[in-house]
Amino acid sequence: MQVWAIANQKGGVGKTTTSLCLARGLAQGGGRVLLVDLDPHASLTRAFAVPTDPPPAGTHDLFTGTSASLAALARPTDIPGVQLVAAQPALATLERRGSTQPGLGLALGRALHAVHASYDHVLLDCPPTLGLLMVNALAAADRLVVPTQTDPLALHGLADMLRTAAMVERSRRRPLPQHVLPTLFDRRTRSGVQSLERLHAQYEGRVWPDAVPMDTRLRDAHGLTSEAGCGGRGADAYARALDWLLAQVQAPQRQAA
Repeated sequence: MQVWAIANQKGGVGKTTTSLCLARGLAQGGGRVLLVDLDPHASLTRAFAVPTDPPPAGTHDLFTGTSASLAALARPTDIPGVQLVAAQPALATLERRGSTQPGLGLALGRALHAVHASYDHVLLDCPPTLGLLMVNALAAADRLVVPTQTDPLALHGLADMLRTAAMVERSRRRPLPQHVLPTLFDRRTRSGVQSLERLHAQYEGRVWPDAVPMDTRLRDAHGLTSEAGCGGRGADAYARALDWLLAQVQAPQRQAA
């Protein structure tokens, strides 16, 4: 089972869209995929039209000491082969409890270990803030996927995210490979083109050689959950990005062989 954290400390870079498109692609390839919504804003959960009133069972229950399991919390989705663990607004309260309740920093890792035989891929849609939830995701992940806009301000957020990943990597004492996906690219703007060039120059080897273009069809996350709504230039770009990510996973395995 491969666990990928989809994270960036800057909001609005396409984390939820990236999670949805990668999950769909993995499932279409025959994989058993679990999406875990760790964001209190619950954008991924809303994309699948999960009712939020009353709050659904979901990721918050992993941190409450109720012995809830991911297998019990997972629900089917409209995408064949993909299940979802929903988010709840109560996730926002975990930061206060984290300083007084020991063990919360590893709660997600323990829950994932219990379902390692049930899924081929788990994608963690992280909140856009550094805190208990993101640290849980980075501590449990096999890989970090960082979607980032191709503009100067987003590059500062990317640098912050990669520093956080390096800090967690040192703490957990095992590698955390990092992959950067340029998103929302507008080749018509000088800022976009220059930012993409800077990305490749500064993070060579970690950046997908292509970029996900601006595409209005990707703005409707709810539409991406249906077969009819997932198409166009952006979706095609995500399919190529997934091929690249899978090649990065397989490369060390081929070298070891």
